[in-house]
Amino acid sequence: MTSQGRTPVPEPLRPPAPSDPAAPLVVKVGGNASVDLDAVADDIADYARAGRPVVLVHGGSAEIERLAERLGTPLRTLEFPGGVTSRHTDPATLEVVLLALAGAVKPRLVARINAAGAVAVGLTGLDGATLLARRKRSLRALVDGRPMVVRDDHSGRITEVSTAVLGRLLADGAVPVLSPPALDEDGHPVNVNADRAAAAVAAALGAHALLLLTGAPGVLDDPDDEGSLLAECALTASGPVPHTGGGMAVKLAAAREALLAGVPTVRIADGRAARPVGAAVAGAGTRITLETRSKEEANR
Repeated sequence: MTSQGRTPVPEPLRPPAPSDPAAPLVVKVGGNASVDLDAVADDIADYARAGRPVVLVHGGSAEIERLAERLGTPLRTLEFPGGVTSRHTDPATLEVVLLALAGAVKPRLVARINAAGAVAVGLTGLDGATLLARRKRSLRALVDGRPMVVRDDHSGRITEVSTAVLGRLLADGAVPVLSPPALDEDGHPVNVNADRAAAAVAAALGAHALLLLTGAPGVLDDPDDEGSLLAECALTASGPVPHTGGGMAVKLAAAREALLAGVPTVRIADGRAARPVGAAVAGAGTRITLETRSKEEANR
């Protein structure tokens, strides 16, 4: 951490031990329409009322799609090697993202947490320059199945996390409710992946755990069979991630980034459960780990 409370990403950090009461829990709730946002907010409030520091990071894909359709803004998806996809964020889509996340999803979560007896404060990565990113000036990707170089994308990769505002809020017992966008090197907003933002925040704050809540029980061996839940998913330190179906590719990439940066526990769990945070903390879902040996070493 720098003297300004800003942490570069993704350089590894040394978080406090999981038993350290000052080490926060970072929870990321996805924007899948099946995720129970109210249940997540209620569980977060219970966690905070017990005096345990917690940060909630959220996306909002369902709300983005709903608002884009209402405004007549077409949405496109970019596909990259390894099965990772991202939203094509042209200027019109960036405006929709801002309106959906800061104007719809965040107020709902903040109001629900406050109503449940905790204190929540909503902010985006722009506030306090909490999330800094480098804009992707050109991207080679598949668009509608065709290889293209995309130059009008306003998305980026997080490069730094400032813990100044987050740290003050946590010290005061509040729950920061954080979402994209981030601030790029020219001072403009850029869309960033919320899973990767959560991983970067968890590393910067020295979190004892990162929970990625989604619209599935966890990582599935067969994305069409919820009974194929994996109790554990081991990842290599680099290269493609396994089990990319069902939108898991970017979540597993984010989980790996958190683990490599020193976050000791990462779980992908069901955001549809009645007590999603409590269940994940207790061991529900899939624990993500790093392989200690390469496949070549293991086969010797």
